[in-house]
Amino acid sequence: MAWKPIVAGVDASPQAATAAAFAWRIAQAANTECFFVHGSRPLFRSAAEFVPDVNVLIEQQMEAAWMGVSATIERAVPAVALHRLEVRSGRGATVVTEVAREHNAGLIVLGGKHHSTLGRWMGGSTAHHVVRVTDIPTLVTGEKVGDMRRILIAADLSDAVRPTFEAAARMARLLGAELRALHVVEPLPVFAEMPALWNEEAFYQDSQAQFERCLEPLLKEVVAESVVRRGYAAEAIAAEVAAWGADLVVVGSHGKGWVDRLLLGSTTERLLDQLPASLLVVPAPPGKRRPGRAERRANEAKPWVAGSTSAS
Repeated sequence: MAWKPIVAGVDASPQAATAAAFAWRIAQAANTECFFVHGSRPLFRSAAEFVPDVNVLIEQQMEAAWMGVSATIERAVPAVALHRLEVRSGRGATVVTEVAREHNAGLIVLGGKHHSTLGRWMGGSTAHHVVRVTDIPTLVTGEKVGDMRRILIAADLSDAVRPTFEAAARMARLLGAELRALHVVEPLPVFAEMPALWNEEAFYQDSQAQFERCLEPLLKEVVAESVVRRGYAAEAIAAEVAAWGADLVVVGSHGKGWVDRLLLGSTTERLLDQLPASLLVVPAPPGKRRPGRAERRANEAKPWVAGSTSAS
């Protein structure tokens, strides 16, 4: 299957240069087009009543933005790539997703920046916003992007497994990378209303068996190692990245309501904050609503009372 165009969101930061270089490299390897785009918020709208022609000021702002961004990424990509740089008026995440839709892009690439919760509250993150709203796979580059020889698939037991695995396998074929599939079994919840009676070991064994069944049809044409770890997802994934030396983590994004994100934060968003490696976020196919994390864990825990050996 041919690769669709790649759109890289860029600005004047060093991280954008890293993202631009990687997007260009992937596009060349996949024999597809690569476009670069920057969203520049208009600074002079409020001055419209005080200047003769505010559009002239906005045009000058766009030109200055183009010069600043091109000066940054020209050190990372060939000169011919700068002909694909477009600056539009608007918020970064909005412009990136808009251009990606226009080009029917198959991948969005962004430069990763570490953000605290307060940082996202104050200024937001283009990567966070894009991941929340787009249905296009989005790759956020880490601090260093090398040859990408090891790709870690962080998989759960949902409908997101197949598209996540397929996206990782496609990237691995393109880059000649190894694959490892990881499933994290999180601790069962403890409820204040009742003592902790859950059979943790039975739950772990069943999760491992379900994971193997999920992977079985996916491993017929792809060679990949599979591992199951205990712990909390984001922390366990980061630990696996460090232990195995993963260059890219591929995760499925289910989408969450803004209240869930505000109070808990999804695994994907926590990985975006930490960026233990470059991160490819693959949107899950449309379907029924996925329960929130606390709801899922409570539902999973119900059959696993002490003495139970199966989910029946």
